[in-house]
Parts: sequence; structure tokens; C-alpha cells
Amino acid sequence: MEKNKLREVPRFNNIKEIIYNSVKLYAKDIAFTTKITKENKMVEYKETTYEEFLREINTLGTALFNMGLKGKRIAIVGKNSYKWALAHITNLLGNIVSVPLDKGLQLGELESSLIRSKADAIVFDEKHIEEIEKIKNSNKTNISKYICMSKLDGYINLDDLIEEGKVLIEKGNNEYINEEVDSYKMSILLFTSGTTEQSKAVMLSQYGIATNIYDMQIVESFYNTDVNIAFLPFHHIFGSTGLLVMLSRGVKTVFPDGLRYIKQNLKEYGVSVFVGVPILVDKIYQNIEKEIKNQGKEKIVKFGITLTKILLKIGIDIRRKVFKEIIDQLGGKMRFVISGGAPLDKEVAKGFENFGIHLAQGYGLTETSPVIAAENDKYQRAGSIGFPMRHTEVKIIEKDQNGIGELIVKGPNVMLGYYENEEKTKEVLKDGWFYTGDLAYMDKDGFLYITGRKKDMIVLKNGKKVFPEELETLINKIEEIEESLVYGMPIDNDINNVKISVKVVYNEEVVKEKYKNISEEELYKIIWEKIKEVNKTLPQYKYIKNMILTKEPLIKTTTNKVKRNEELKLLGILK
Repeated sequence: MEKNKLREVPRFNNIKEIIYNSVKLYAKDIAFTTKITKENKMVEYKETTYEEFLREINTLGTALFNMGLKGKRIAIVGKNSYKWALAHITNLLGNIVSVPLDKGLQLGELESSLIRSKADAIVFDEKHIEEIEKIKNSNKTNISKYICMSKLDGYINLDDLIEEGKVLIEKGNNEYINEEVDSYKMSILLFTSGTTEQSKAVMLSQYGIATNIYDMQIVESFYNTDVNIAFLPFHHIFGSTGLLVMLSRGVKTVFPDGLRYIKQNLKEYGVSVFVGVPILVDKIYQNIEKEIKNQGKEKIVKFGITLTKILLKIGIDIRRKVFKEIIDQLGGKMRFVISGGAPLDKEVAKGFENFGIHLAQGYGLTETSPVIAAENDKYQRAGSIGFPMRHTEVKIIEKDQNGIGELIVKGPNVMLGYYENEEKTKEVLKDGWFYTGDLAYMDKDGFLYITGRKKDMIVLKNGKKVFPEELETLINKIEEIEESLVYGMPIDNDINNVKISVKVVYNEEVVKEKYKNISEEELYKIIWEKIKEVNKTLPQYKYIKNMILTKEPLIKTTTNKVKRNEELKLLGILK
């Protein structure tokens, strides 16, 4: 089977080349739309074209060089916004190392990240002023310049720097504009989300990221008529590289008001491209299913799916017409959904495709800039992560009898290493191969499938292996369940002899709607019976034999990944 449906796109070595090419092609197109809410609650939309964006990059960069920040490191903390994107890409185009930081970090972690990264300056959202003041006063970091994204007394701000840079350029200062980017040195220092231990600082090069952007462009469809909503946090490599992919294709990027307003925002901006993690994609699909059920249209929709599938086989695609009402729930323009970061329920993937919304699942890591593999326009297989990217070589090593083993990868997108952590770097980088720690297998047609994390795999006393993610996907389909965590509970304190157990977080809203004044004891019995039904679909060795029920959400990173080790400590499994 052919691996990729390739497009003819130019290949570049760094982000500066990509941005300059986009400005040449899409100068007058809108790069960003920013919503501004005035004091009288009136709303305005500020649109920034590609040429205006580059102009602001150059004026800001010129001012940063003039402040003595050439060749330095600048951290960024704040929610997704135009100013965040401007600061980050200005760093990249000027050989300044960009250090994106998680806006959800507690004060101690934020300060520690600034110390560990040796950042010389920080660009921050004014919502973080309390932490910034404390960090400034403690004087433990290397920070000499504190730059606010908005006007704030006592601080430099981005708007003033842009104006300063404009004057400097008018006077003939072209130092920043003429700066040649070193494509191969560390350009981004990015902390991993740290689901199991202290986060590691990953060193990424622009050549690696630019290669990844090229690989995505040749297999996925993005158009300069598209509107992308920036839901994934930019401090996460999936979010920031995703933004750069959009900019490389002349796409317009808009910003969400929050998860509660997603439906409103999709319609408000006419969003056509949505990039998200499975928890978000699942939520959108669940809302569609709920609406179909509420309107009593299950049979009509089922018939529509059967009919459109028959027509599709003879080359007639009327899905978007038949399911116009459903697509209208997503703003009316949605055409492409990308899911990554964790396995997506294959039924959800099929569901979007049935309605005429293309869904591609991908897989990657911070350490790989990030995409390793993805489905493409032409070839998809529900449950798989598609084919490896064009410039990424993959191997599956130490396979078991089912062909499942650890996935290792090699390519220009692989990190330079962990910053100042040679020991951890040597653990995962061997002879140019990056050991992902993920277990995978490949089918006869070359499609890759991720079965789970090597560290999370549960090995039973009889040698059988159980992958928690597989069971969690099935359990999370139960309407009353919000999320779940599958783990091995030691029998008689013997860690080598465990029974499959699950911690279930129930959905309070659904439970109230369905059962009114039900007690938790009664709810336990109902959910346990439904889990026993799930067991019947599984081999006996995978049966769940124990359940804990709670309404408290699982501990997660800001990218919605469950911190398994933290949860296992709460359960007394880990010390």
C-alpha cells in the first residue's frame, strides 16, 4: 500500500524561511483574529494579516535586540493569544531561544523552570503578575527583563516595544531583520508535561520542526480559506507546531473563549479545522450523539449513514448535505478534525467520517517535534495512528507473540537531547534512535497502532499483558462515566500478583438527569453492572474485578493527560 498521498509543497530549513514564504504567498490574508471585549461589554474583532504579522515580528525583534537580548533566552507564560504567538515566533526568527512555559504551573514550579532554563527575560500575561512579582522579588532567577503582554504600570510591554522597534527600523537598524537563523542548534527549550516524574527540558532545533511541518503538509489538507481554532496550549509542542503548520498554509487562526463556549466559538468564527486531544474530540462527539438522541433521530441518522456509505462506494459523496443539521451544530464549516496526544476511540473516529467530517489521528511526543505518524487524506484505518511521517524511520523492537513491542524512531525531528541531563538523554537516545517508551504494532498494510505506555502495562502472574488505555476507552463509553483509570491492584500486598481494577469518575450532570436523587451506593451497583457488561466483550484475563467510584476528577497535566503515578500514589499502589 502506498504510504502517503504526497502534495507538492516547498521544503524549508527553519521557521524564518517558512514565515517569509507565507507572507510572500498570503500577504493580505488574515493570519489571526483576536476578540477584544470593551469596558461596555461591546465586542470588537482585530484582524492581523500575514504581512502585518511579519512587520510586528520584525519591529518587536529589533526592540529586543536593542535591549541586549540578542542570542539570549526568553520565556513565555500565558494563555493562547496573538501576543503569545508573536513573542514565540519573534524569538525563533531572531535566534533567541524560546522557552514556552505552562500557564498552569504553581509558583514554585514556574520559578524552578525559569532557573533550570537559565532564561534571561520573560514575556508574561498580566494575569500572572502575582507570581511574577514574587519571582522578581526572590531574585533567584537569571531574569533581567520582565515584559508584559499588555500595558501594566512599572513594566515594559509588547506594544511599546513594537513602537520602539518601528522607530529603530526607520532609522536604518536592520540587525534583527538580517539575522541568519541557525537551523540546527537549540531554538526551543520545552518542558515535558511530567505525567510520571519531574518534567525534563527538551532541546529542539528549527530544522527538526521545519521538517515535521513539511511532512505534515505533504499528507494533510490545509487551505488558506481554512479557519483554525487554537485550542491546544501553545506551551505544548502539539499546539505550537500545529500553529506553525497553519501559518505555513495561509490559514487563519482564532482563539477560543474556553471549553464552555466551544460551540459558540465554532459558529462565531466559522471554524473549519479543529486540532485537539481525544478528551476534547470525544466531548464534541458526545454532544452530537446527545442531540441526536434528544431529538429522537437515531433511526433516521442510522439510515442516512447506511445510504451515504452505499453512495460513497460508487463515488457519490452527499454526507455533508444529508448531515447538514449535525455539521451546523459545529458551526456549519467544520471539515477537518485532527486528534493526537492519546488514543482516540475508534467509534468516534468512524462517527465523524460518517457525517462527512474528515478525521485524522496522529501520534507524537515533545521529543519528536512532535509528529511521528499520522493518518492522511487517502489512507485511514480506525484505531490506527496511520503511517510514519516521510522523514521519520520507525522500528518495533522486542516484540511479543502478538507483534507488540517498543516503538523507536529516528529522524531530523528527534530532539537534540534533554537540557543538562546527559543521563536521561542516554537512556532514550541510542545510536540515533529515540526510544519512545510506547508499545506498538504494525499491521500487514503498514498501519501503526499504539497499545499503551511500556511503564503502564499491567503484567499478570500468568504472563498475560493488559493495556489500561484499551480498557479505559471501553469503560468511558458508559454514559454515566466521565473518565476512568485502570490499574493493577496487588493481591495480599504482592506486586507480582495483581487484579485488574478501575477507578471511575462519574458524570454528575448525567447522573442527576437520569436518576434524580440516587444514592452513591445505588449508583455504584448500576455502574458496576455496566462494567460487567464490558467484561463480557473481553477475554477473561482482562476482566475488571474491582471498582472505586468517585466524583473527584483524576489528577491531570494542563494538556489533560492523567498523571497515573500521582493517582497510583493516592490509591496506595505507589509509595
